[in-house]
Amino acid sequence: MATKARVMYDFAAEPGNNELTVNEGEIITITNLDVGGGWLEGRNIKGERGLVPTDYVEVGSGNDPWSAWSASKSGNWESSEGWGAQPEGAGAQRSTNTPNNWDTAFGHPQAYQGPATGDDDDWDEDWDGPKSSSYFKDSESADAGGSQRGNSRASSSSMKIPLNKFPGFAKPGTEQYLLAKQLAKPKEKIPIIVGDYGPMWVYPTSTFDCVVADPRKGSKMYGLKSYIEYQLTPTNTNRSVNHRYKHFDWLYERLLVKFGSAIPIPSLPDKQVTGRFEEEFIKMRMERLQAWMTRMCRHPVISESEVFQQFLNFRDEKEWKTGKRKAEKDELAGVMIFSTMEPEAPDLDLVEIEQKCEAVGKFTKAMDDGVKELLTVGQEHWKRCTGPLPKEYQKIGKALQSLATVFSSSGYQGETDLNDAITEAGKTYEEIASLVAEQPKKDLHFLMECNHEYKGFLGCFPDIIGTHKGAIEKVKESDKLVATSKITPQDKQNMVKRVSTMSYALQAEMNHFHSNRIYDYNSVIRLYLEQQVQFYETIAEKLRQALSRFPVM
Repeated sequence: MATKARVMYDFAAEPGNNELTVNEGEIITITNLDVGGGWLEGRNIKGERGLVPTDYVEVGSGNDPWSAWSASKSGNWESSEGWGAQPEGAGAQRSTNTPNNWDTAFGHPQAYQGPATGDDDDWDEDWDGPKSSSYFKDSESADAGGSQRGNSRASSSSMKIPLNKFPGFAKPGTEQYLLAKQLAKPKEKIPIIVGDYGPMWVYPTSTFDCVVADPRKGSKMYGLKSYIEYQLTPTNTNRSVNHRYKHFDWLYERLLVKFGSAIPIPSLPDKQVTGRFEEEFIKMRMERLQAWMTRMCRHPVISESEVFQQFLNFRDEKEWKTGKRKAEKDELAGVMIFSTMEPEAPDLDLVEIEQKCEAVGKFTKAMDDGVKELLTVGQEHWKRCTGPLPKEYQKIGKALQSLATVFSSSGYQGETDLNDAITEAGKTYEEIASLVAEQPKKDLHFLMECNHEYKGFLGCFPDIIGTHKGAIEKVKESDKLVATSKITPQDKQNMVKRVSTMSYALQAEMNHFHSNRIYDYNSVIRLYLEQQVQFYETIAEKLRQALSRFPVM
């Protein structure tokens, strides 16, 4: 039986790209759901076939058009049992975040359709020697409903290096850390202290941000391939470096590999298939890259890490490539990142560890639902403010002006002031229509972007929680393993101590998350309300001026 899909947004095909023009509300037949790169092939009622962006359609029935914000195959919040069945460690985080398909409401219908094979940011001859050991290569797969950008690259057939080379990504998961006979003493230590609100990361004495600016179009292969390069300037050095999107992508993957078992690493804004050099798209992607970099700079562990510092501070190509190779050989990744952490506090008992883990899971699930609801309502409000609502004000304005024209035709001498006032009132309503249509860019945009960022964070937590639950279960099984002489009593003690370290790390990360959440939502909602007050005051003033023109009878 053929699969049907309802078109959620208008899409205009570009000539020569084998695309299919579709309109909102149209029903199409899916002829190939696995085209890849964020596209599917469909046939319309006229029999015309072509490619349509996956995120522009709702496949089958009962799908939430915003499901990409809240659901994915590996980041499923719906069942806590699903956590235990998921891969442990950060590897599965790549499929928990979601594509940015709310961009269509912001006038960027071509943005972030997922990686396409053969585009400008492929891992290619730019790298010397062996190819980059970024083990997620551009592939042709893309999850049609709600997977993160990385999921479209994660098929095992396209990985350049087997995942089991990386600690924490291989079976048997957390055992590699919990049952390690001797943990190497790493040069890099991540201390965890107990502060006023519980366990916390140690924050650097001075903080910095990184300004992403000056996007420039470059080319290679005698102009056959083009790309956009961004200038990055850390505020603590004021020395700029240049990076392409694929360099950001490399950094994202290295951070995910190294820290993803303990720290949520939100995905980057996706590449897009067509029109990627349009000014509006470049502006939006730079804005989101800026937000992503600011998030990373604000994290006390990420910002101080060697790989992040090297990304911002390399001085020449040789230094960049040397640092790049070193980062790719880092074995303190996945669950082994916990071996670098040193809580300055007594070990926790297993009951408390489990309670802390459950509390984090419960809160992040509830916040995920709340963010999803606000995103859905916000998108609906944006559509209304930029579509039906301005049209209603325009209709009122035109109707008033038409009435004034009719009154003027009466020939009666005593109504000129009234007719002029009615005409101006009509023009006022047309001005209000324009104000209404432009207002979401001044306030709702920032509220939606903030929620979009947090949706990315929250999409990482099911896998983080899954890693912790898996470790807790292993400790619970340790008595049986001791009884059957598979591990020693000392091994069991080590397991309890190490799962305690994991719990302190989770608590420290949640304290960082909460402090940022409180600051961010206070700031963005204040801004939203301030802009709303200004908006309505402007409208009120225009209505007062219109009212003042009417003669007092």
